[in-house]
Amino acid sequence: MELGLVTYNLARDWSLEKIIDLCSRTGFKAVELRTTHAHGVEPSISMDERRRVRELFINSPVKLLSFGTICEYHSPDKNELERNIELTKAFIKLAYDTGAIGVKVRPNRLMEDQGIPREITLKQIGEALRVCGDYGEEYGVEIWLEVHGYGTSDPRCIREIMEIADHPYVGVCWNSNPTDLVDGSISWSFNLLKKWVRSVHIHELYDESYPYRELFTLLKNMGYDRYCLAEIPESLEPERIMRYYRALWKELTK
Repeated sequence: MELGLVTYNLARDWSLEKIIDLCSRTGFKAVELRTTHAHGVEPSISMDERRRVRELFINSPVKLLSFGTICEYHSPDKNELERNIELTKAFIKLAYDTGAIGVKVRPNRLMEDQGIPREITLKQIGEALRVCGDYGEEYGVEIWLEVHGYGTSDPRCIREIMEIADHPYVGVCWNSNPTDLVDGSISWSFNLLKKWVRSVHIHELYDESYPYRELFTLLKNMGYDRYCLAEIPESLEPERIMRYYRALWKELTK
């Protein structure tokens, strides 16, 4: 289990070279590149640009792990749903070409306030993920569903979606949300989803309202050997913040 970085928001305005340089110097081993940010690694880039991205990371100590997309599948508009599925496929191809192993997607909300029953939305999201999983399997790229969104951040919703998707290339991105806690512990929520956990987002490690030491213990106990990705705010002193963050990470993961 290693520490990595989500480029939302700390690195939102950094070039790839700056991301690699600062991560290398502060001990962050991997990155998830967030779409729409200044580094500009998007499905629209050329094959030559994709090769350049791949080589930049291959020739560095930092792994390009994944792409953090805003693809989502809850809309009752079938054209919007299809657009998001096709965009996910484009990111899968980008991941394959640049050497990443995952594409992070999200559920963004339930639609009960618009008269659509919960089970209809969850079924639609799960079935869309299965389609994306089939495409990802062709390229060896996984789809990671973030525990996210209005109503859908409930781990029970994510479990139902995952059971509907039922695909070996579709997993969960644990997002360290307040909604994970039951009586001050995350173990009940974590156990609902642990068989699918493929990536982990972590936030402010000093925040004692979230039991990060418990999370890291649960991950170690299940044999998790991937990355916990820091998703933290921008800073005028990024290197200093990253060094402090890694020091606290090392203490909490002992």
